[in-house]
Amino acid sequence: MAQVQVQNIRNIVFGGHGLAGKTSLCDKALNVTGAVKRPASVDDGTSICDFDEEEKHHHHSVESALIHFDHAGKHFNVLDTPGYPDLIGQVLGALNAVETAVIVIDAHSGIGVNTRRVFNEAGARGLGRIIVINKMDAENVDYPGLIHSIQELFGHNCIPFDVPIGHGHDFRGVVPVLSGSPTPGALMDLKALRESLIEAIVEVDDAATERYFEGTLPTDDEIQRLLVESVAAGTLVPIVACSAKSGVGLTEMLDALATCALPPDRVERHGKEHANGEAIISADPAKPLVAQVFKTRIDPFVHKLSFIRIFSGSLKKDDSVHISGVKKNVKLHQLLDVQGGETHPLDEASAGEIVAVAKVDELHTGCSLGEVEMPQLKFPTPMVGLAVTPKSRGDETKLSGALHKIVEEDPTIQLHRDAQTHELVMNGMSELHLQMIQERLKRRDKVEVDTKEPKIPYRETIQAQAEGSYRHKKQSGGRGQFGEVHIRLYPFPSGSDPAKFCSKERFPSMREFHFDPAHNFLWVDSIVGGSIPNNFLPAVEKGFKERIARGVIAGYQIENVCVEVFFGKHHPVDSSEAAFKTAGSMAFRNVFQEAKPGLLEPIVTLHVTVPGSKLGDISSDMSGRRGRVLGMDSAGGDLQTVTAEVPLSEVTTYARSLSSITGGQGSYTMEFNRYELVPGNVQKEIVDKAVLKEEEEE
Repeated sequence: MAQVQVQNIRNIVFGGHGLAGKTSLCDKALNVTGAVKRPASVDDGTSICDFDEEEKHHHHSVESALIHFDHAGKHFNVLDTPGYPDLIGQVLGALNAVETAVIVIDAHSGIGVNTRRVFNEAGARGLGRIIVINKMDAENVDYPGLIHSIQELFGHNCIPFDVPIGHGHDFRGVVPVLSGSPTPGALMDLKALRESLIEAIVEVDDAATERYFEGTLPTDDEIQRLLVESVAAGTLVPIVACSAKSGVGLTEMLDALATCALPPDRVERHGKEHANGEAIISADPAKPLVAQVFKTRIDPFVHKLSFIRIFSGSLKKDDSVHISGVKKNVKLHQLLDVQGGETHPLDEASAGEIVAVAKVDELHTGCSLGEVEMPQLKFPTPMVGLAVTPKSRGDETKLSGALHKIVEEDPTIQLHRDAQTHELVMNGMSELHLQMIQERLKRRDKVEVDTKEPKIPYRETIQAQAEGSYRHKKQSGGRGQFGEVHIRLYPFPSGSDPAKFCSKERFPSMREFHFDPAHNFLWVDSIVGGSIPNNFLPAVEKGFKERIARGVIAGYQIENVCVEVFFGKHHPVDSSEAAFKTAGSMAFRNVFQEAKPGLLEPIVTLHVTVPGSKLGDISSDMSGRRGRVLGMDSAGGDLQTVTAEVPLSEVTTYARSLSSITGGQGSYTMEFNRYELVPGNVQKEIVDKAVLKEEEEE
């Protein structure tokens, strides 16, 4: 890959809802520009972007794919992303590596639920946005109606940049709005659109706006300059139309991207410099290196590929670079140019470019390269879990290695071992997401797994203050065991400041406190007179933490609790760390049961998009799931999006229910919101079930 000047680079992500044709557009762009000579099709398994076996099997994208091509004097690095909400992690990672988001909409189906998510996520990152209406050759397309829906949902700054001539079998081209020329067959009035488009373009320049309203039109050069300014400022979201299948409008789409997409220096990025604090990143090859890993992929040959966006400076083969979280500089032996599933060696890459590095264990998604640390990438919390075990005995090590690779690749997959059951639990975004991970384990890693029903990550807490003690005393010949611990438990609400909570008014004898943010657990040491010697206090704390991990009433992790140790007793011979650890654990258990224990359940926010005729069914269904409908918004056409809060336990298999209610016409996204106390009757069922399970295991 030849070196390209920064101002001629365009980094773009193609996003939107599933089946809108994003991958087909990317494949076609490679063909139209001559970057790839062979034909490519998602349907027949020859796609350049969907090269993975799972993608060929399902005929849709599972992970983001990087391609590149040249057009109209610009070098494009394009990330094609999945459209299913379950795979949103791939989209979020890709958005952090680009300056422009192309949101693809199916001309027939309209605005999907994930379209809205990608549009808003791109806006929150300050990216330029361009809308592509694909499949204009489909039947029953209402182009003016779709434009109206887009403007209602996303704003009137969304304005056609070109207008289709005909639709369905009659779709034969597009006409530029700026031409303003009346064109037979154009689906909207070009004269009115031209006026709106020019107003949106000049809005970012006060002088140009003043001249325009005085009757002086901007020159062609002014329009070219202000187009990028207006897209960067968000006063304009250009809309273009095309058909990936027929190729009609593809060249005009690429021309629009070359004209309107933002260069690397148009999105301001910030990082933290170790010596000087916050730093503004400059897209300058001559500056020091600033780069970040935004995606990790492990190919079937166990080659770890780290995809890197270079924001500043340059990177050369065999460079030794600083990696965040790593003490010593790490040598990058080889840079790779990526085209779908193929890689080629590179000697050097500089600011604005996207490259890959192979076989560097120290690189992980989100880590920074260089002396400036970029903000951590944020991904949604995976809330749906399955306990997994290998089908074949002896495959435990193989499964562990395969799951480690998947966690490296997908930040929305998390693994943990249940302290109570010792089960390995895999958490993902949805039932479908976890199903796809199982398929990947089988296809790529040749590991089949058995799974148990989705596990809900309940939490235990207390709602009242309580006080008590426990004496651990055991004598069985020889040295005995003795330790006595007296504690008080307090509710410690999430988000509380430990320093403010630990006031002298509340804990007059406090010597020190320890805070564990992972469990929102606060431990206060108020021991006076050496009733528990200092050398035994770490053992008491260890007893607390073991109990917190194991739970008390139903075997779930404990959080939002403060424990004060204020008295105890010891024996000069029989006391030991083991005795005080047991005493601490049992004291915690006993007092916890007296402190009005409760269960917390995860509450998720659902955005459910359905035909308007199904709104009543969805609202009724939400009520039956202990959900609260917060509001409804138009999603374009006849579609409505219902926003609701509902306990996770009620929607772990919601995809199936929604399909049944809407006849397959509904879609939804789900994201973690907060934890909330479980109602008493539901808590009793959960606790009774946990007790019964414990008795059966004994």
